[in-house]
Amino acid sequence: MKVSEFDYDLPEELIAQEPAVPRDSSRLLVVDRKSGVLEHRVFAEIVEFLRPGDVVVLNNSRVIPARLLGMKETGGKVEAVLIERVGRGLWKAIVRPGSKIKPGNELLFSGISCSVVEHCEDSGRILDFHGASDEEIKESGLLAIPPYIQTYPENPESYQTVYSRPEGSVAAPTAGLHFTESLLETLAGKGVAVEFITLHVGIGTFRPVKSELIEEHKMHGEYYTVSSEAAETINKAKADNRRIIAVGTTTVRTLESIAARHGSVVSDSGQTNIFIYPPYDFKIVDSLVTNFHLPKSTLLMLVSAFAGRELILSAYREAISRRYRFFSFGDACLLL
Repeated sequence: MKVSEFDYDLPEELIAQEPAVPRDSSRLLVVDRKSGVLEHRVFAEIVEFLRPGDVVVLNNSRVIPARLLGMKETGGKVEAVLIERVGRGLWKAIVRPGSKIKPGNELLFSGISCSVVEHCEDSGRILDFHGASDEEIKESGLLAIPPYIQTYPENPESYQTVYSRPEGSVAAPTAGLHFTESLLETLAGKGVAVEFITLHVGIGTFRPVKSELIEEHKMHGEYYTVSSEAAETINKAKADNRRIIAVGTTTVRTLESIAARHGSVVSDSGQTNIFIYPPYDFKIVDSLVTNFHLPKSTLLMLVSAFAGRELILSAYREAISRRYRFFSFGDACLLL
């Protein structure tokens, strides 16, 4: 399939620049995959569409302050986005301007410095922070807010889910930003099980698909882990013909990666570079909560595999006509 088949026109003013307050006051477009019927709701009303016995699966990864702003010894401005810790004080990073940052350069950030050790794949660099601890490095950083959000949020916690725990993501699993603690309590009170998995979102989430054919695109690896308790709950629900509702494409990729490898969901951890696009046989996920995604993105391809490309693009056209808010801080879809 061609990447151009997943394109659509979005007015720039519909790109959300700040989150809804409260979180669950955002809008919710409910899409019935069988009938194609669309329903316009508020996110807090998602409770009405969930049944006792359903299992809602959330990605609890927490975003790290991975963006460092500083300068070279010569005074030129430089930016580094930390991707992966490779040793004590050693990080793989994307550095800008990349063409001017070479091994041996010393970079000075707020309160900390590092040496450029070597080039690595995908235009990355290995940075040596001279044995500095993770906490020391993070104290000098900012959250790597997506480039389409023009101002850094007044409250950085608004770019974290209320249930975020293990640190490791470069970007937030944004479908979860709509949930409040009280909404999660309401779900539990209704008999809906809530389970957490972890997938640390990598820098690849910001990277466009550059190949003309989607089959030629390669995904970057991302670390995931699933506990034995979560796996047991999910497998029992599947055996009992109860629904698995994945919150976010990261949750989908984690569950489907493990199922593709083991035949069911098991306690597992490792790297996944699974790329889900049409056609795809989903083995675990029955319904999906997700935001509105960028044109030609791998995330739009995943939701198109789940609900059908024509239905998704039609739903997006309807959302645009009704002035829904798009992308990370935007509104949500529930694909039933």
